[in-house]
Amino acid sequence: MNPDSNPQSIQNPDPVADESALKPRRWFPHKALSVYMVIVWLLLNNSISPGHILLAVFLGWLIPWLTQAFWPEVLHIRKPLLVLKMAAIIFYDIIIANLVLAVRILGPVNNLQPAFVKVPLDIDHDFTIALLASIISLTPGTVSADVNKEGGYLLLHCLHVADPEAEIRLVKDRYEAPLKEIFEC
Repeated sequence: MNPDSNPQSIQNPDPVADESALKPRRWFPHKALSVYMVIVWLLLNNSISPGHILLAVFLGWLIPWLTQAFWPEVLHIRKPLLVLKMAAIIFYDIIIANLVLAVRILGPVNNLQPAFVKVPLDIDHDFTIALLASIISLTPGTVSADVNKEGGYLLLHCLHVADPEAEIRLVKDRYEAPLKEIFEC
C-alpha cells in the first residue's frame, strides 16, 4: 500500500489551521492607515478627479489588506483630539528648532555643546517607541541614535545641550507623556 494514500500518514491533521494563518484575517485591518493613504495619494497627485479618488480608495484598502500579516497588532488611538494637539506641537517645535538651529550654526561654533542624552522610557510598545524616536529626529538639532529596550532608554544626540536633565524632562513631558495617553500603553 502506498503511504501517500493512507489518510493516517498525513503530517498535518488540521490543514485548515495552516491555511488560515496565510490568509488575511480582516477585510479592513488598518482603517486609519487606509484613510491616511487616500489623503496622501490625492495630495501627491494634486487631483480629486473620480479616477484618482477610486484608485486612492482601492490602494488605501489593498495595501493594508495585503500587508496585514506583517503588522503584529493594531494600535487603537484612545484620544484622537490629543493627536491633533500633539501634531500642532510637533509642527511648532520643528519651526522653532529650525530657527534656533540656524542661529546656532551661523554663530560661533565654540558655543555649541553637543551631547548624548539617555532618556528613560516609560513606554514599552515597539510602535510607540519608534514613533517617539521619529518625532525627536524630526526636530532639527536632535536625532535618536539608539533604542535600548533592555535598558529601557532612548539615546539621543543633541547638537546643543546646556542641561541634560532639562532635555530629558522636555522629551518626556512634551512627547512621551502625550504618546502614552494617546495609545494608553
